[in-house]
Amino acid sequence: MLKQRIITAVILAPLVIAGIFLLPFPAFVAALAGITLIGFWEWTQFVEAKSRVAAMVLPTLVLGASIALMPTDATTLSMLASSHQAVLLIGGIWWAVASALAISYPRSAKLWSTSIPLKYLFGLLTLLPFFWSVLMLRAVNYLESPYHGAKLVMLVCFLVWAADTGAYFSGKRFGKHKMAPAVSPNKTIEGLAGGALLAVLVTWGGAALMDIPFVSLGSLLLIAVVTVVASVLGDLVESMFKRVSGIKDSGSILPGHGGILDRIDSLTAALPVFALLYLWLI
Repeated sequence: MLKQRIITAVILAPLVIAGIFLLPFPAFVAALAGITLIGFWEWTQFVEAKSRVAAMVLPTLVLGASIALMPTDATTLSMLASSHQAVLLIGGIWWAVASALAISYPRSAKLWSTSIPLKYLFGLLTLLPFFWSVLMLRAVNYLESPYHGAKLVMLVCFLVWAADTGAYFSGKRFGKHKMAPAVSPNKTIEGLAGGALLAVLVTWGGAALMDIPFVSLGSLLLIAVVTVVASVLGDLVESMFKRVSGIKDSGSILPGHGGILDRIDSLTAALPVFALLYLWLI
């Protein structure tokens, strides 16, 4: 299993980085839409529909409609139209609600676990803001500096990876107080604190190295900490849905890693929250 994970990571990481930096913007939109659709396909397990193919109709139509109705060109995305702001706000609100559901699990499961429409809605609220927030970050200053937005997306990825690494080691060494034991017994408050500390340092260093401006050091610290918390809770939220559905991995497309959702669960929360704070609120 470990060998599979390493091989997959070694192959996947350069492809992801190359896609972020080298794909022309229309191709980047198409590739991200494909990843989002795979995420929706894996989400159909949580919906527990009779036919997974039939269950894909609604999310595919909604994603397609959003692409058709909202601007996807880099110039308009970089100006953050009102429709884009609305998507970011909806994403931020959803992750506040989803975090509360995960922390209060299993009590909260009584509210939604038997409702197929709610599970559909939760999938749309998880993956659509993720899709649009990545595009908005990638489009920042695209005409003046085509790689600036790519560096922003990578910064969020580095932040999340640092948070995961810091949380693992600090939780293993100091962890005592469980965050949400009914969902993920291994996640602790101490792990979250260690992950946040490392993520803040990585964000500060990464922003300096990649010449990514923040309004102030205080805004950088605030955005990094809030994004870290969102990323950890994003992981918890997917774990909650998998636990209710009785599955271990969301898929098997990535040998040793599971499915797409298993790899992007933290990013589905971190990217919309980071984009909301960095591009609009702060």
